Amino acid sequence: QVQLVESGGGLVQAGESLRLSCAASGIMFRHFTMDWYRQGPGLQRELVAGITTNGITNYASSVTGRFTISRVNAKNSVFLEMNSLKPEDTGVYFCNAKIAGTSIAYWGQGTQVTVSS
Repeated sequence: QVQLVESGGGLVQAGESLRLSCAASGIMFRHFTMDWYRQGPGLQRELVAGITTNGITNYASSVTGRFTISRVNAKNSVFLEMNSLKPEDTGVYFCNAKIAGTSIAYWGQGTQVTVSS
């Protein structure tokens, strides 16, 4: 059974930091591209950051320079370090695991991040 479990969300003030974690089980983690998405209130889910099996990263322009994605294959985990948080970063953050070029993809249940001004 595949599980992606996010943690680390919470309520912070603008300018503060949070570190999200996503622990995967039931998959060959090192074969999966890992992405973080978020869905703000009344908004569509959007890609925030991704990291390939080779460690290549990509970021949404709105978070570049503030967020850092990383992975530790030995721990079947992916992380999102979020600095200089802004109120517009508020939302539910989801972890996604996918095999590029296929329809194989899994989602976590999400973790809430709330940034107050």
